[in-house]
Amino acid sequence: MTTRSFHSVALVPPHGQTCAPLPVSTAERLPLGPLPVSRYPDPHIEALDKRFKGSPGTGAVERIATGFRWAEGPAYFRAGGYLIFSDLPNNRMMRLLEDDNHLSVFRSPSYNSNGNTVDRQGRLITCQHAGRRVVRTEFDGRIVIVADRFEGKRFNSPNDVVVASDDSIWFTDPSYGIGGNYEGLRAEQEQTTQNVYRVDARTGEITMVADDFTQPNGLAFSPDERKLYIVDSGLTHGGAAHIRVFDVDGGKLSNGRIFAEGFAPGFTDGMRVDIEGNVWTSMGWADPNEDGVRCFAPDGDLIGKIHLPETCANLTFGGLLRNRLYMCASTSIYAVYVNTQGAAVP
Repeated sequence: MTTRSFHSVALVPPHGQTCAPLPVSTAERLPLGPLPVSRYPDPHIEALDKRFKGSPGTGAVERIATGFRWAEGPAYFRAGGYLIFSDLPNNRMMRLLEDDNHLSVFRSPSYNSNGNTVDRQGRLITCQHAGRRVVRTEFDGRIVIVADRFEGKRFNSPNDVVVASDDSIWFTDPSYGIGGNYEGLRAEQEQTTQNVYRVDARTGEITMVADDFTQPNGLAFSPDERKLYIVDSGLTHGGAAHIRVFDVDGGKLSNGRIFAEGFAPGFTDGMRVDIEGNVWTSMGWADPNEDGVRCFAPDGDLIGKIHLPETCANLTFGGLLRNRLYMCASTSIYAVYVNTQGAAVP
């Protein structure tokens, strides 16, 4: 008689909530292409200052993909000409080809992946809510865990991530992914605060670089990497709704101060920086007339807006020349050519 041993199902961690894609036929979904009432110049692009380079002139905001529950974390791969982004509650990552606008599932389940970026070698770096970790996808498809614990305790739910020129990986760790079973898995919080971390590329050492945020969210370096901008979306938990900026030196942050504020009752989520140091940040959750993107000059002045028909969560510069702004906004992906370039490399 042969006996077999079985591992208990309870010992196998779940992948996170897997929701059904929106049960809407292609014909009934939001239309793709330029937004209604678009013309040149596009009224969806609002310049408040001559420094704003939101449009090259003959360009308009376009909806290029739709049918998601909450689109997040766009990352553009120049070598392949495609956009990777997360459909967070549907527990999948999507790929949108730039040449023919073909949309397909890149990874499912995705452990409720949220923020994504591309490192200097062209590899995908991903924050996973349900996995409570940051991972890297190698060229051969292997997935390597970059960080899942600090001082022996699991992270909350890594949210957004950037990579510096020294290959260090910086990420935020709010508690959104462990608060319920929709965008992650409900779990006890092991870290006592919601922090920002840095992973050393050479040693793998993880350092906490900021611990005084209510809910740290999007982050982006200035072009010279001497400053790091970090969103606090703590309004969701009784805290602030603003962007702070820090001086960066030797892998450490100092001199934190408010860069932009006055977002309440709405708030920002993700952001990117252009080659001139302007900060482009998402906006939503309040006045629908303010849904979209705001652009701030390096001195903190609000210089322009891009208006979208849906709340915007995150954005990135893409295209071969890094002059096409991709915006993840609720159920859709929007894009517009701008008259500048993103600072992030590649």
